[in-house]
Amino acid sequence: MPPERAYTLLGADGVPYRSTTPGSLGGRRRGRLYGRLDCPSALRALARGHYVARRVFFPDETTAIRAGYRPCAVCLPARYARWKRNRENASIMDTLEERQQHRSPLIPASDLAEYGDLPFPSPHTEAELTALIDLLRYPGSRIETVSVGHSRDDASKTAAEAFTTAWRAGGGTVLAVVDWPESAASWLRPATRLTCETPDAWVIAAAPLGFAQLARRLRRSTDWAPDRTVAFASLQDTRLLALAGADVLDGLRGASADGGTWSARRGWVTSWRPAPTGGTAARPG
Repeated sequence: MPPERAYTLLGADGVPYRSTTPGSLGGRRRGRLYGRLDCPSALRALARGHYVARRVFFPDETTAIRAGYRPCAVCLPARYARWKRNRENASIMDTLEERQQHRSPLIPASDLAEYGDLPFPSPHTEAELTALIDLLRYPGSRIETVSVGHSRDDASKTAAEAFTTAWRAGGGTVLAVVDWPESAASWLRPATRLTCETPDAWVIAAAPLGFAQLARRLRRSTDWAPDRTVAFASLQDTRLLALAGADVLDGLRGASADGGTWSARRGWVTSWRPAPTGGTAARPG
């Protein structure tokens, strides 16, 4: 008789154990969420090789909840809505010790002052919006779901709204739209909201100073990946990369106001001119 197959499941105490029965729910260790085994968002992410090493399984929903995991908004929308309501009604940080523990990796005031002349976002152009969408919908692309983030200035908000409208009109799905201020005592809340789902890509319209600080928290505490992110021209500045820190934004791509494209690599922003009429736009990678 062949030996019984063993499965690795996560217990209510968060400790893995061996079982002869497969799990009924899957989960992601970073982000601490659980969902159905056939969750379309999870299957797309796994097909691209994302968070395979952080994949976990649970015998049932009660165990997942006791282990500190929350429901997926894509495959368990009703449970997620209930969890979100309960979370918003609860106090997230009850003591000074907890506040200290969750403080963001803030950029020192001296660095903020040094780069304080970074330009404020200008209104986006139609050529910029078209180039940004082309970065996501190139031939062979399988990008369907996105999460959109923007700072609260009028130009960034308008750009995010224009992209959201155009993306949905083209049949795409917007999982979340998240905004943030230019300064904050902690960047954990917007970072968590922006990454609570597993989109195929992120889209950013933001002022550089605020996004530099948010990006540091995103890289430290979430599964956010700059090489799966595209941005409007407001972030097309090498000084932003220096302010955010080494490799924090490596792989970030974006569109220029004239319809060109750009890419952040090894501390530098490289730009490409718009493609000639009838040609194929360069896609930085």
